[in-house]
Amino acid sequence: MASSLLPLPLGKYAIIGSNQLPALNSEDMHPTNQENQTRESSTSSRGNNFEQWDSVTAKFAGAANVPFLLLQLPQIILNGRNLLSGNKSALLAVPWLGMFTGLLGNLSLMSYFIKKRETEAVVVQTLGVVSIYVVMLQLAMAEAMPLPHFIATSIVVASGLIVNFMKYFHLLNLEIWRVWVDFITIAGISALPQVMWSTFVPYVPNTILPGVISFSTAVLGVLMARMGKLSDQGSKFLESVSSWCATLLFMWMPVAQMWTNLLNPDNIRGLSAVSMLLAMIGNGFMIPRALFIRDFMWFTGSSWGCVFYGLGNLTCMYCFNSISKEFFLAATISFIAWIGITLWRDTQAYGYSSPFTSLKELVFGP
Repeated sequence: MASSLLPLPLGKYAIIGSNQLPALNSEDMHPTNQENQTRESSTSSRGNNFEQWDSVTAKFAGAANVPFLLLQLPQIILNGRNLLSGNKSALLAVPWLGMFTGLLGNLSLMSYFIKKRETEAVVVQTLGVVSIYVVMLQLAMAEAMPLPHFIATSIVVASGLIVNFMKYFHLLNLEIWRVWVDFITIAGISALPQVMWSTFVPYVPNTILPGVISFSTAVLGVLMARMGKLSDQGSKFLESVSSWCATLLFMWMPVAQMWTNLLNPDNIRGLSAVSMLLAMIGNGFMIPRALFIRDFMWFTGSSWGCVFYGLGNLTCMYCFNSISKEFFLAATISFIAWIGITLWRDTQAYGYSSPFTSLKELVFGP
């Protein structure tokens, strides 16, 4: 006798053996128009949020030019007045070596951002190069910087600007770009340990040994990479070193300043609260963009500049009664609010439920 096939129950669950499985009714197989419209609306909303925040963060990064320009202008104007009045000795207070270090950092980061096609960040670094070079020109005119060193610096600046802009407009030979990258890699690796060491003189011996050792290491690493003696992982690490060294150079500047504050509290009164605030605003404008494109190095450098160079020095000034309580609290609360808004908007743009997801992707990648 042939067995008959019994129809399955038409309820939400059909019983097959001992397992409960959802029944596939027509509503499950074919979503309603309302459900489709809801999903499309949600996807469209996330897309609009993403594109909007992408545009806004790029504009913020471009706006960082304003506070950074205002940060350099007072020094340039003051130097110009001293030169016109014949007071060349006043320019001896500006350390040309520190300026040169900052110049190398700007050139390295310019190359980094050109490779990533971050136009607004490239403009910021270009402005940094030009403004620092103007200060160094004033120092050379006041004989506060040796002329041979200034000529060498001028050659580096001119070469760096030409190479970087030719790379940006796709006009540069790849081999020339590699030579430039090798140069800034060696310069960055050599400068960072020497600058860090020099910060603590006279508590440590005044020597160029850290710079010599790091220079030799950098040259060896670059030569091995060019000869194909490094693994793929080693080559990628070396590529990132120059940019990280440039970032660490900028990150070290507030450390050196705070160390000076600790040793000579009286010098704190010579700091400008407005300059510290401008530095915090300029770096703060770049944080949303760095987080949005998941650039951990850029985010680290900008955040460090806000916390230590800006807020850190303002804290020192407040502790020594150089600024009012209201000024300090306003700056602190504004910075915390800015970080909170940045995390919230980034979370919305990516459609996440928690800002920790954005931070996790920033550090470990998507």
